[in-house]
Amino acid sequence: MADNAPFKASHELAENLQSVVTDLIDLSLVGKQAHWNILGTNFRDLHLNLDEVIDIAREGADDFAERMRVLYAVPDGRAVVVAKESSLPAFPEGEISTHDAVDRITDAIYAATGTMRKIHDAVDAADPTTADILHEYTQKLEQQAWFISAENRKPAAK
Repeated sequence: MADNAPFKASHELAENLQSVVTDLIDLSLVGKQAHWNILGTNFRDLHLNLDEVIDIAREGADDFAERMRVLYAVPDGRAVVVAKESSLPAFPEGEISTHDAVDRITDAIYAATGTMRKIHDAVDAADPTTADILHEYTQKLEQQAWFISAENRKPAAK
């Protein structure tokens, strides 16, 4: 092949990116489950903030899936794959208090960013351009975790 042949993802890079796609799809679903079923103090603020998390997760899943296609890898966003492979903790069915939802959504966000941090060095070594996308979404989601988790945090004792 010519020197300008397209860069193709290795099996490891494709698997790493698939894990991010899976977690982000699940995060968007978990966010919607919470969004529909929260009750309690600061309902409206959390309800609206969850929409921000969902938007970031959906955009990220699409960006990473499309990046996989650019690298000639094949993303799999089917429900059966997401259910089997997501690293996010299970979210309860039914109504949930805003207090409990804050902790569960924060945990879900940190599970997703944990996956991104876990694969970062391998992705960076294989394709620094894709690592830049990891940086962007890690930053966005960790900021959302900070916003949401502030609802339940208390100031440190002096």
